[in-house]
Amino acid sequence: MLRFGILSTAKIGRDNVVPAIQDAENCVITAIASRDFARARDMADRFSVPHAFGSYEEMLASDTIDAVYIPLPTSQHVEWSIKAADAGKHVLCEKPIALKASEIDDLTAARDRNNVIISEAFMVTYSPVWRKVRSLLQEGAVGELRHVQGAFTYFNRDPGNMRNIPELGGGGLPDIGVYPVISTRFSTGKEPFRIQATTERDPEFGTDFYSSVKADFGEFELSFYISTQMAGRQIMVFHGTEGYIEVKSPFNANRWGPEEIEVTNRGHSESYIYRFQDSRQYKSQAEAFARAASGEKEEIVTLEDSKLNQKVIDAIYRASEQDGWEAV
Repeated sequence: MLRFGILSTAKIGRDNVVPAIQDAENCVITAIASRDFARARDMADRFSVPHAFGSYEEMLASDTIDAVYIPLPTSQHVEWSIKAADAGKHVLCEKPIALKASEIDDLTAARDRNNVIISEAFMVTYSPVWRKVRSLLQEGAVGELRHVQGAFTYFNRDPGNMRNIPELGGGGLPDIGVYPVISTRFSTGKEPFRIQATTERDPEFGTDFYSSVKADFGEFELSFYISTQMAGRQIMVFHGTEGYIEVKSPFNANRWGPEEIEVTNRGHSESYIYRFQDSRQYKSQAEAFARAASGEKEEIVTLEDSKLNQKVIDAIYRASEQDGWEAV
């Protein structure tokens, strides 16, 4: 059993990841840390976790954990991932693991010198929904893939929310722009080589709240938009010469709507619907990470993959400042 420590009492951990780890077959949470001991103790009691710490450093120095899950504000991901690795702990860190692709080199160095795993928590890559999309594309379900279309939006103008605070790594692209990119790269196995984009920033917060992106993958094109100030929407469509695949709840499985993939043929004479009653992508993520940490051969998100994904986000920001194409 891989023993996890949770580094902070953030909402995504409380609501999604901690329950999933507790339910996993090969890992368990043995410690919670917060800069406020009372908060750590309260969360530990809520999930029947034996140890609570009033500082992150104290938990990292403890022999009660083998790995950490980090749901801190984005601006702190690199710092604490390195500190955890230097303490000899495996690291599962929330996305985005860094705000620039170049920062991931320091994480790779920390991983290699400490012989630990550092992995970005892209839960979609562990979902049976997205693994089915990948397999359908590989089997030629849509023929020759020509276009991928996506959207991911929600509305949040809370000035106290980290997503609206630049110093904490806020902004739409770091928060949700990463998802159309990682899901397209994961399911197709392809990389984009140039980008066109428009991005708008909130005059009050200074964070990017809207982006419209075109990514050229050579064989096909990805176009998507994201926003933190629009009515909620999530969709991904893979359109080819022989049909298309529509992913109904592509990112927030279990919360957004039906977990379904619909495959429609070219003439619209047939549709196949694949339903996933309980994808449990966070649970699958924890179990895969634990297997990899124990030395088993397992497909997880590597830092090399994270760097490729972040290079696309970096290119979107650069492309938004000019007309025409920007190389990834």
